[in-house]
Amino acid sequence: MGPINLMLWAAGVALIAIGYSRARGPWERLQALRAQEANVARYESWRGGVRDSSPTGASVAMDLLRRQARTGAVIAGIGFLLVLAGFAIR
Repeated sequence: MGPINLMLWAAGVALIAIGYSRARGPWERLQALRAQEANVARYESWRGGVRDSSPTGASVAMDLLRRQARTGAVIAGIGFLLVLAGFAIR
């Protein structure tokens, strides 16, 4: 176990923590918006109305939140790869 391994592990763990913290908030809000969207769809089908398929503010927000969550997941994935590289390098 050399200094390179320790640096890779530390950087990997730090990136995992940063990525998780960046992805958690948008992911939770995205799930809440999806549940709300499903509730509106159930209400519209019960009411018998036709839903407008044009983009709404919620759909734009969902795209933005999805992008933010994906960015956080990519950061955490890079951190995971750094941790694996720390174990692979001898």
